[in-house]
Amino acid sequence: MAADELWTIKRVLDWTSGYLERKGDEHPRLSAEWLLANVTGLSRVELYVNFDKPLEAGELSAMHAAIERRAAGEPLQYVTGEMPFRHIVLKCERGVLIPRPETEILVDAALEGVDAAAEKREKPEDAEKNVRVLEVGTGTGCIALSIASERPGTHVTATDLSERAVALALRNREALGLEDAVDVIECDLASGVDPELMGTFSVLVSNPPYIPTRVLREEVPAEVADFEPELALDGGDDGLDVFRRLLELAPRALEPGGMLAVELFEGALERAAALAREQGGWSRAEVREDLTHRPRILVAVREV
Repeated sequence: MAADELWTIKRVLDWTSGYLERKGDEHPRLSAEWLLANVTGLSRVELYVNFDKPLEAGELSAMHAAIERRAAGEPLQYVTGEMPFRHIVLKCERGVLIPRPETEILVDAALEGVDAAAEKREKPEDAEKNVRVLEVGTGTGCIALSIASERPGTHVTATDLSERAVALALRNREALGLEDAVDVIECDLASGVDPELMGTFSVLVSNPPYIPTRVLREEVPAEVADFEPELALDGGDDGLDVFRRLLELAPRALEPGGMLAVELFEGALERAAALAREQGGWSRAEVREDLTHRPRILVAVREV
């Protein structure tokens, strides 16, 4: 891509698609669109109605750098620095787990718990009480910020062990104007949460590290294993190390009738549901599938 040549949007798209395909990108055209949209400030649709528009020298230089990062296997979301999730757009950066489309199903489950709790607050004496949600392992803040933006009046307390993740979640919170609706705390599980709030949460939601160590080492694509933080991926021998701790936390954190919603490794969900039933105190514990019909979410509801 020589800077002294005329590089139109169409030419850059075509060249980038071919180059990334040769480098092994599974979706080279999509990658090319994302990268070019990020560099030019145009939407992916706008790219196609501006095919003849030439790139400026600065845009061409930025595109070249982005292409090389993507060709080296770096995830698109890290290269562009953002991604859409449900109804919001989030900043992304290396060192913090990239939100996945399947996690949107986890938000749906959590919102069910929020709505059920809101219905119980229709009594006059309870009307002014906000529904409270606790999220453990917030990462970019995708779950907490989605819940707060889609259910105004809900208050979310989000925690993460990673200083970098907390800083990013705070920036995303500020960009979305949700400072009054979401608290972000750096701590292990809920150790930094106000003890007076324990027992008041209607929903405990988490997308914890859940990939079994062997699977992470042997089966996870390099694009994930080489770039995303191991802290947010490795779930121990069976993928349930953090889940077991969440299961211990849940009875203390949740109000009667509260919901635990956790995303887990597809091969570990039945065992997770069995652990919840063995613990007791749950009126139900069920496994839900994602859009590809793979086991994805454990939803358990506390007895009243």
